[in-house]
Amino acid sequence: QVQLVESGGGLVQPGGSLRLSCVASGFTFSIYTMSWYRQAPGKERELVASISNAGSVTNYADSVKGRFTISRDNAKNTVYLQMNSLKPDDTAVYYCKARRFTDYWGQGTQVTVSS
Repeated sequence: QVQLVESGGGLVQPGGSLRLSCVASGFTFSIYTMSWYRQAPGKERELVASISNAGSVTNYADSVKGRFTISRDNAKNTVYLQMNSLKPDDTAVYYCKARRFTDYWGQGTQVTVSS
């Protein structure tokens, strides 16, 4: 069955870095657009970054441009989110999503930025 499993979240101090991973299975990963979303307490889920199926096109929310980098390895069925210069406002549950004709979501990983 389809699975998206995120990992790499945790507690980090402001200014620190984390690398999230999302491993996919059960579908043809290489033809899907992949995205990272996040949802903070009391807020709506928002798009953080997306990457085209071949990895040639990326898009970022204004709030993370220059700090976050999305990438993918189609041979490993994995999408990554490198997060640098983290701020307390980045605290949220981070989800990966696969999109083509159907959306698939992972279960999320918690990122907490706090001193």
